[in-house]
Amino acid sequence: MLTTKEIEHLANLARLELSEAEKERYAKELSGILEFVGQLQELDTTGVEPTAHVTGLIGGSRTDIVQECDALTRQRLLSAVPKRAGDLVEVPAVFTGREFRI
Repeated sequence: MLTTKEIEHLANLARLELSEAEKERYAKELSGILEFVGQLQELDTTGVEPTAHVTGLIGGSRTDIVQECDALTRQRLLSAVPKRAGDLVEVPAVFTGREFRI
């Protein structure tokens, strides 16, 4: 089982503040996950092909087709936007407290 010290180290790396109860809980939960991963590592996977995904889909993307936007469609879409500045859509700031320049 993971120790409280190990959980504190992991929490520090993740920049998390944990209560004593949370440290105990996560020690048990993470230890259980690590035990399960240990069991998986014991499996004989000889002859099993490595996979990136299990669906078997190949080439799921399509070629982009550039088309002109119908002015009526554009105005209809913009009219549904809650906040705009002319033809631009206003969204909440992503970065606050810092100025980024490119």
